[in-house]
Amino acid sequence: MFTSLEVCPDDPILQLMVHARADTNPLKVDLSVGIYKDDMGKTPVMDCVKAAEQRRLEQEDSKAYLGLAGDLRFNKLVTELVLGPSHAALADKRVSTIQTTGGSGAIRIAAELIKRIKPGTRVWVSDPTWANHIPLLKSAGLEIATYAYYQSGEKGVRFTEMMQDLSAGAQSGDVILLQGSCHNPCGEDLSLEQWQHLAEFVLDRGLLPFVDIAYHGISKNLDEDSLGWRHMAASVPEMLISYSGSKNFSLYRDRIGALISISPNPATAHILLTNMMNISRVVYSVPPAHGGFLIAEILEDDELRKMWMFELDQIRLRVNQMRNGLADRLQERLSSDRFEFIRDQQGMFSFLGISVEQVLSMRESHSIYLLNSSRVNIAGVTSSNIDHLVDAIVSVQP
Repeated sequence: MFTSLEVCPDDPILQLMVHARADTNPLKVDLSVGIYKDDMGKTPVMDCVKAAEQRRLEQEDSKAYLGLAGDLRFNKLVTELVLGPSHAALADKRVSTIQTTGGSGAIRIAAELIKRIKPGTRVWVSDPTWANHIPLLKSAGLEIATYAYYQSGEKGVRFTEMMQDLSAGAQSGDVILLQGSCHNPCGEDLSLEQWQHLAEFVLDRGLLPFVDIAYHGISKNLDEDSLGWRHMAASVPEMLISYSGSKNFSLYRDRIGALISISPNPATAHILLTNMMNISRVVYSVPPAHGGFLIAEILEDDELRKMWMFELDQIRLRVNQMRNGLADRLQERLSSDRFEFIRDQQGMFSFLGISVEQVLSMRESHSIYLLNSSRVNIAGVTSSNIDHLVDAIVSVQP
């Protein structure tokens, strides 16, 4: 039977990471994989996480399975973090949450949930979007449609074109996938006014909003970052939210996330919960305990929460410093505002807006590794490699 299989293509991001690691050039810069790095090029364990892990070491007295919903303390605290503790849907018991294996696991469970409700549902995703969004959704047999969102190398969301696409094609019962903040891969976020406009459109057209939150607190502080999706959550009767703790808690390998649903009433919320758990049972059975405990401990303890918020502030500050530094140096070297858009974007990613040939030239002549689309991980830029990066970008300019 096995001989009938064909070789799967390599993941382009992970394959590029392998090539970068094999490069012996001491000046090489890997800007491919979307992972936070400090100014030493390392992905450190947060101090608040280390403290929470010490508590777990001292307190854990069993390795028994969690329930299908995961760590209930984590579910409660992360839902309040996402929606705000005073959100009306919480008070009305219209919210259901399960712990998942990372944000990707949450999206996969959501895809199966949507399929169970209506097989072949059309899901609208941004152009561009995170590379794994479409495979995760299509694996459940969902139909994919795209709406205009961003043009590489430019500034701002193409909101007029976005609404034209949705107005022309989106129908009642369709799902619209939105990214909460720090859009991957372009770094351009919706404004609060645009979120408000979208909420009205979703209600009027009868769409189900599905918000993917992977970088909470990395664009702005936690509450400011939440304004758009919290407005949406307060405006619509039904909503899905996937949440990842990989970036803002730096728990990449611990695969901790959540799937949150908002329902019209408590009875429907209970039905959603049973279905989410039932689906998770056949996908991965029960989630791992470690990451959920750490986040719950950090969010529940005032001292650890303050530590976390300070460390999250430092992540956001460093990424913004690198954005400004890169924009400043390119402006100075080129005597042009050609790359000024980098400064105004949010989070870890930007497109340089250069050709594949220019990307390959930077790779071959300077050992600068970025995706062929010209997407760069700004968090991979450091004070020691930024000038080499700027040299490479300048070298391929016409």
